[in-house]
Amino acid sequence: MPHVSLAAEKISSLFGLTVTNSLLATWLTMALLFIFTWLATRRLSLHPTGAQTLAEIVVGGLYDFFQQVTGENVKKFFPLAASLFLFILVSNWMGLLPGVGTIGFFHHAHGQEVMTPLFRAPTADLNTTIALALITVFAIQYFGFRALGFHYTGRFIILNSPIMFAVGILELVSEIAKIISFGFRLFGNIFAGEVLLTVIAFLIPFVAPLPFLAMELFIGMIQALVFSMLFAVFAQIAVSHGEEHS
Repeated sequence: MPHVSLAAEKISSLFGLTVTNSLLATWLTMALLFIFTWLATRRLSLHPTGAQTLAEIVVGGLYDFFQQVTGENVKKFFPLAASLFLFILVSNWMGLLPGVGTIGFFHHAHGQEVMTPLFRAPTADLNTTIALALITVFAIQYFGFRALGFHYTGRFIILNSPIMFAVGILELVSEIAKIISFGFRLFGNIFAGEVLLTVIAFLIPFVAPLPFLAMELFIGMIQALVFSMLFAVFAQIAVSHGEEHS
């Protein structure tokens, strides 16, 4: 049976920083997004072709989608929402590229020879998904404070009555719980997909994994869309809470 590691595996060290296979894949994801952005914007034209056409279709489609969710606040949330979607999408699909998870080096562990992959999908590492969740939840609070200022804390600290005080505490707990919800939902779906593809490819190689690859392409896109859409929805709620009390 193939070796499956829950945690990202160490590849090397750089200036005292542990470099894992998921970190290498994260750098590769960032490089791919940067190269695509450069190709799409290096020669902007009123009659786009090639990468610019694809970029305009993607950005325009995302803008229209998030506008339906956030309305007139779309310009506030769109840069981060679109960035989250694109980064998570490419990260999810990174694990489906040939060589990712299959190219690496062998070493002895627990009395047997085990392969450590050189690359691993960034979102199959809980560290990455929790980091994305922290960014998202902090951004939601930022937009809330930006809309209402210090009075935004009135959403969590309500001293009118014991019942409302308890409601405020529950609101605070729910905001903290979003970190776990965001992080583990994304990690669980992508990691489970990696394990499924690894096992299927080991048991029935070549043709059998193809339907599962198509399914993982779809799941990867849905998870990216759900993550970014939930950010937009929660940010809209935070801003709307501020507008109601301003």
